[in-house]
Amino acid sequence: MLYVLDACALFAFIKGETGDNIVWDVLFRSVTGDASAVMHEINLLAVYYGFYRERGKIYAELKIAEASAFFTTIQGLARPIFTEAGRLKASYKISLADSIALAEASISGDSLVTADHHELDAIEKHENINFVWIR
Repeated sequence: MLYVLDACALFAFIKGETGDNIVWDVLFRSVTGDASAVMHEINLLAVYYGFYRERGKIYAELKIAEASAFFTTIQGLARPIFTEAGRLKASYKISLADSIALAEASISGDSLVTADHHELDAIEKHENINFVWIR
């Protein structure tokens, strides 16, 4: 099984927020080979930016380096992800990073790990995308 992480899932894991246990389980299964976890570099950028803004460059770089050991970072946009992310962004009021994470899950047929109900609940009702809600 493949899990696609979005920024709020990684924030929960790093900050010890509600739902971090679910993200921890996904990442543990990825490390042990029972599953795979991926995160697109644009979503990772959103996490880096958040920590940079809150605590500065060194803290942001440290947290990204620590967390990145648990998942594979997807770089670039393959054409199917590019077009699916564009369709999702045009169809729903979501961030670019969310559209990319959703496209990764949609194209692969695997699950998006998220807590972002306010943006993604409507999408869950209308799209054939699997969600793992962490809270």
